[in-house]
Amino acid sequence: MAASLLATLLAVAPVGGASPADLQPHTLRAFERYAALTESRVREQARPNGDFLYIDHLPAAERAGVVAELRRGEMYMQPLETRAPGGGEVEIEDGLIHHWLGIVFVPGVDVEEVLALVQDYDRHGEIYAPAVVRARILERRGDRFRVFMRFRKTKVITVVMDTVHEVEYVQPAADRAISISRTSSVREVQDPGEAGETILADGVGGGFLWRLSSYWRFIERDGGTYIECESISLTRTIPFVLRWLIGPFVNDVPREQLADLLTTTRARLTAGS
Repeated sequence: MAASLLATLLAVAPVGGASPADLQPHTLRAFERYAALTESRVREQARPNGDFLYIDHLPAAERAGVVAELRRGEMYMQPLETRAPGGGEVEIEDGLIHHWLGIVFVPGVDVEEVLALVQDYDRHGEIYAPAVVRARILERRGDRFRVFMRFRKTKVITVVMDTVHEVEYVQPAADRAISISRTSSVREVQDPGEAGETILADGVGGGFLWRLSSYWRFIERDGGTYIECESISLTRTIPFVLRWLIGPFVNDVPREQLADLLTTTRARLTAGS
């Protein structure tokens, strides 16, 4: 009943374009430009020496305060925005970009232990449940992975998405590594787990998630490893008539998902799994 009501509401609330919330080519191009600019900065930071984390670029006093909080077991989170060359805004039509950064510190573990956990994709359905329903490696070539994941998130409404991620790891030095992950397919699942389960085409459906890129940085310092992640997601815009229903999902879930992911990663590493 809830799914039928949502489908009806989406059908009568167009956001501009051929279909209520289908991904438009110009929207995807704008996101890809935003992600490419972000990725260029991330790769520039991946140097064997010098500044590496986002917080390394903070003023000294502010950085010292953040590090102290992290070492007490707290999490640092911050909304970010990548700007175009010259400082202008990267404009996007018929979509929203959500860009968040989060960082945690895990005492007593090294980069290799962290990489062993995050690359264990076949167990991510267990490690990151219930957000990840199931996951598996589709292909691996050295430090490059193609990974399938089914995500499930409930916030006023429940949304299930089948996603394929292209993931690359780079280790410029023994004490640090980066990971760049980009979705190549995001497909909404209707009536998941039921006899009538339907997996929609990429970019078709409610528009709760169209694309996701994640940029991870891991570095050993201070008797442990700092884990920093930037998450950039692309979703539909929010029509006024649906703001009460999908607004909390579209606006809040990107931040919450990143926080849950970092919290779970830290907890599993602390527990030795």
